Amino acid sequence: MKLFITSLFVLSSLISFAQKNKKENAPLQKPKLVVGIVLDQMRWDYLQRFNSLFKSNGGFKRMINNGFSCDNTMLPYTPSVTACGHTCIYTGSVPNIHGITGNDWYDNAQNKNVYCTEDTTVNGVGDVSGKAGKQSPKNMLVTSICDELRLATNFKSKVIGIAAKDRGAILPAGHSANAAYWYNKETGSFISSTHYMSALPTWINDINNRKLVDSFYKLGWQTSLPKETYLQYCTSDEKPYENKAFGKEQVTFPYTLNQFINKDYNKILTTPYGNSLTIEMAKAALLNEQLGKNTATDFLAISFSSTDYIGHSYGPNSWELLDCYVRLDEELGKFFELLDAQLGANNYTVFLTADHAVAHIPAFLQEHKLPNGLFDEKNVLKELNIKLKESFSVDSLAIEMENYQVSFNLKKMVANNVDATKVYAVAIEYLKTNNAVANAFCLKDLMLQPMNNTVKQMLANGYYEQRCGQIQFILRPGYIDGWNTGTTHGLWNPYDAHIPLLWYGWGVKKGNTHRETYMTDIAATVAALLKIQMPSGCVGKVIEEVIK
Repeated sequence: MKLFITSLFVLSSLISFAQKNKKENAPLQKPKLVVGIVLDQMRWDYLQRFNSLFKSNGGFKRMINNGFSCDNTMLPYTPSVTACGHTCIYTGSVPNIHGITGNDWYDNAQNKNVYCTEDTTVNGVGDVSGKAGKQSPKNMLVTSICDELRLATNFKSKVIGIAAKDRGAILPAGHSANAAYWYNKETGSFISSTHYMSALPTWINDINNRKLVDSFYKLGWQTSLPKETYLQYCTSDEKPYENKAFGKEQVTFPYTLNQFINKDYNKILTTPYGNSLTIEMAKAALLNEQLGKNTATDFLAISFSSTDYIGHSYGPNSWELLDCYVRLDEELGKFFELLDAQLGANNYTVFLTADHAVAHIPAFLQEHKLPNGLFDEKNVLKELNIKLKESFSVDSLAIEMENYQVSFNLKKMVANNVDATKVYAVAIEYLKTNNAVANAFCLKDLMLQPMNNTVKQMLANGYYEQRCGQIQFILRPGYIDGWNTGTTHGLWNPYDAHIPLLWYGWGVKKGNTHRETYMTDIAATVAALLKIQMPSGCVGKVIEEVIK
């Protein structure tokens, strides 16, 4: 009997130990940290064009080879610009619902231009003038996936947004974030606003006191690859249709930057060092805020803005852009190694995408006999008002051209007894005479237009009446709203709307899909991975192939 009881006790202890050991070694039910990475203005095809130049231990190949790639991810709305893109990624929604209709818009209720994150009710923190810091997510009408994570964990999750651009940090982090930090180009420091805090933490002040911008300026911008490599992938280094971001004398590599030390802290953004600043901030946040060491999943939202500044100035086929991505690949690889060391491999989840892509510089397209052209928004608005005055004897009826829409002074039309319908008809007729314009129509008649359903739906998804104009115009493919140098984005076309989407880490399968997926699906998929509610305006679908 004693032997039986002893044996039973031993067996019970072994079972208990095995269960405890199994529990301790069981896979994590949720990741310790989610890292959202947005590359401002990245075309999907860069992953293919530059693939052989990315390092085996770099960020891109780590994600492509060991994670999941959605190779046909599209924006489901217009305009394809920064504020809309960051908002869509993190809310799973579209401007028609979340209200962020552009980087700027003319607000019909307030009768004024509005910047996407402006907020006069808050003050800058770490910003002497106060203007650069008067920002918050107030204008975003829905929650972000970061807000939903905070709600799901009873606000135990820590959420931090970091970017050079204010909108790239604020809109992803959401309304309830612990912090959002962005770069003040007037001072070369990272700042925040009283929406989040009353004073900057010590670690931010420590970074700002290091004057990293001046240190990078001293280095200058040299090519990081042999010159023969750039010629294999790009046009020649000097092209007349590229912007001269560092002065008219500097048109080729290497670029001298030390003349900007302690003088011009804006120039750093048009170099890869703007991304380096962001990486340093992300590393510091990870370590000082102990992200991923919490009882609940934390979220670090990072946006790299210099890819956009460089892309606008030099275009997709430039040495400068290629050099930027090669350098960023290496820095992302090192950042992932830090995550491995701090949290353990496969204990965190990362997604990498873009807020929009970009068109080629029209003059580059012209060199190769491809459709191209320019639309001069400022001049067209001026001429339109002349035409309207001739017809209705009233000055400045058209107030603004923003986001490929025309906004009119509705109060002035009422005061002068001018028929708005007739004004719109004259404006549409005038716009259609412009060689760059493929179509123009009243936005209230959008769904009646005989046009491709994809384009129609993208325009409808971008329409929020209070923050949109009355007339929409569409440019011809290959045409941009711009000048003889540099390029831009904002249209429905695939060169603006086809973006990368990579997944890596905890809960992510290895593979890829060519199925059409959408930017709105990102937040829905993160919600499914974390087993939390989707954001309040989410219209996206879970990309089931991604999830283990």
